[in-house]
Amino acid sequence: MKVLVVGGGGREHALVRKIKESKRVDSVVCCPGNGGISYDAECYNVSATDIDGVVSLAKEIGTDFVAVAPDDPLAMGMVDALNDAGFPTFGPKANAAVIESSKVFSKNLMLKYNIPTAQYKVFDNPEDAVEYIKEKNEFPTVIKADGLALGKGVIIPETLEQAEAGIKEIMEDKIFGESGNKVVVEEFLTGPEVSILAFTDGKCVKPMVSSMDHKRVLDGDKSLNTGGMGTVSPNPFYTPDVAERCMNEIFIPTTNAMNSEGRPFKGCLYFGLMITANGPKVIEYNCRFGDPETQVVLPRLKTDIMDIFDAINNETLSELDIEWSDEACACVVMASSGYPKSYPKGIKINGLENGQLDGVTVYHAGTAIKDGKLVTSGGRVLGVTALGDTLQEALDKSYNAVEKISFDGGFYRKDIGKRALSAD
Repeated sequence: MKVLVVGGGGREHALVRKIKESKRVDSVVCCPGNGGISYDAECYNVSATDIDGVVSLAKEIGTDFVAVAPDDPLAMGMVDALNDAGFPTFGPKANAAVIESSKVFSKNLMLKYNIPTAQYKVFDNPEDAVEYIKEKNEFPTVIKADGLALGKGVIIPETLEQAEAGIKEIMEDKIFGESGNKVVVEEFLTGPEVSILAFTDGKCVKPMVSSMDHKRVLDGDKSLNTGGMGTVSPNPFYTPDVAERCMNEIFIPTTNAMNSEGRPFKGCLYFGLMITANGPKVIEYNCRFGDPETQVVLPRLKTDIMDIFDAINNETLSELDIEWSDEACACVVMASSGYPKSYPKGIKINGLENGQLDGVTVYHAGTAIKDGKLVTSGGRVLGVTALGDTLQEALDKSYNAVEKISFDGGFYRKDIGKRALSAD
């Protein structure tokens, strides 16, 4: 088989490397890919949001299968277009991807079908939103832009002043563009966070192994939200009891709810969960593999990923036994100076040979090849990932490798996995 992967970040690199392991795959192609991905797949300079361009490329190269990884093209209907052109795909159609592309849709879905989540209200007027926050007078509170915002459309103000400033930024200054036309204001939940990715064919849902993301840019979960500064798997807070509750109260009800709405979901459904004192609750849904959760989940997958993709397409997932490694996995993200705000690009990366380093896997999120050299091209640059018999062993391998890699201004969190280790 020839498989085309759409996207160009760390998650896509993890998918490319896992697909390459399949006995059924001869070659993997990626668009647009990045510098690091180009060592593993032939990359074509077609934007991940160029639906016509991707369909044309799929025809031109004669691909047998397309995996659409990022949220934007899924929300725009890339899977619909590829299916119409006769290509089997991995990823939901646009009418199902709305579970991520509209926070208002997903919150209303949970309310309608009694899926546990934070209490909330929706606003399309900034004055009304501020008035509501004043009346509630409960801080911290959570404000979410309705639409897609690169994983950064959530602010958690601790004071009324911060809340007013946040509403202004999202709804008036439009820092997330049209995604901020509406906002969701919801109660602040407390408890350990868990990320669960699940394969689903619209009928059956099969959760993957658990993981824990680290969203804040600085150690101790301080400062700004990012797309994720590192991950570990498994997540010790996701006990068998919690897993059973999630399956019965969240995973199956969500799949059934989407079917009831005439929006069957096929692909990877991501559940961002908070384990509260009142049980697990949904913080957010994503319509695709999480980034950087994918980088610690897929290395633990033992079953051929193409067998899973086929089963999802054929709606035979219930018949497939998916196997996972018992090893732990850790990913430490190396980021550009200034991230998640503005940052330089084109800085030479030292310490890697053909994009990799012995003993670990380096997933490339924001790299390019310039004049034959590997350079930075994004905010999150590398995800240095290792497996180990224990989480501590995996973390030690990742951090030892991080010390051998450098680029001017590069930084990383020193406390990835600390919460997970203290929970054991």
